[in-house]
Amino acid sequence: MKKLLVWVLVGLALVVALLGGGAMYQAWFDRKASNFSGSLDLYVYPGMDAGQVRDSILSSGIVKKPASLKRTLKGVNTVAVGHYRIDAGCSSMYVARMLHKGWQTPVNLTLSGSIKTPGALARKIGSQMLADSADVARFCLSRDSLALYGADPKQLFTLVIPDTYQMQWTASVREIMDRLVKESAAWWTQERKDAARAQGLTPQEVSVLASIVDGETQYVPEQPKIAGVYLNRLRIGMPLQADPTIAYCFEYKLKRILLSHLAVESPYNTYKYVGLPPGPISCPPKSCLEAVLHPDSHNYLYFCADPSFNGSHRFASSYTEHLANARAYQRALNERQK
Repeated sequence: MKKLLVWVLVGLALVVALLGGGAMYQAWFDRKASNFSGSLDLYVYPGMDAGQVRDSILSSGIVKKPASLKRTLKGVNTVAVGHYRIDAGCSSMYVARMLHKGWQTPVNLTLSGSIKTPGALARKIGSQMLADSADVARFCLSRDSLALYGADPKQLFTLVIPDTYQMQWTASVREIMDRLVKESAAWWTQERKDAARAQGLTPQEVSVLASIVDGETQYVPEQPKIAGVYLNRLRIGMPLQADPTIAYCFEYKLKRILLSHLAVESPYNTYKYVGLPPGPISCPPKSCLEAVLHPDSHNYLYFCADPSFNGSHRFASSYTEHLANARAYQRALNERQK
């Protein structure tokens, strides 16, 4: 009888030890061990609960032990809205704490390509950030909002320089704009301000002219040459006669600019009014800004598209030479459209 009791006690001790050991292993695994076989960019949207977030992670296929993740998330009542990066080295407990405490991973906000209107800028931001594009557009078109930066809607694109910026996915519209304006101000070093002054321009005027250069060509090697043409015109008081400004007057809806379009009444019509328009007609990239700051030195006053349609231009110092170049291009265009 005594032996049986001993064996029972020994058995119970073993069971307790096994259970305790199992519990200790589970606790260790939950807190310390990697429970993910790959990486996941997780976006937690407003209104999502812990269960939905858990299911989203589980459906990714990178969870080694689903039970471990379920255990640790079971005690999480709320998850913070945000973008989170789950890497292969993360434990279940770390992920649970990260989601509960809002330890976000920054995202890349990339402003690139053609940004010709405040709406286009708003859509690019809204497609990459939690902020709603309609809210961004309202901010960009609000005099009161832009007055915070000493500007108005006409100067919006003097405040923004296309680039890639790291920031919190949940940043507010104001926070996003604050960051863009701060980065733009930082880009304008004293050296660049001096270069602008050497061309007889303010940084804001550089942005205006750079936006016109951007409208003329995306062929970067030729941008300093085109910038030089417009600077030559400015210096002699010649109208810029820039077709991109006419396209802007018609909200970029024209398929082709005709002579009749050149009569449009607008301060942005550089065929009618001498000098720079009131503000940028697009968001100029750094290459165009640098082209205006460091233009090619030449005596060209005219240019037109090359009849080879290779994206380059033919340049001329006299109007007679320009007309010959223009006729060659027109013949090639008519031939192509047959």
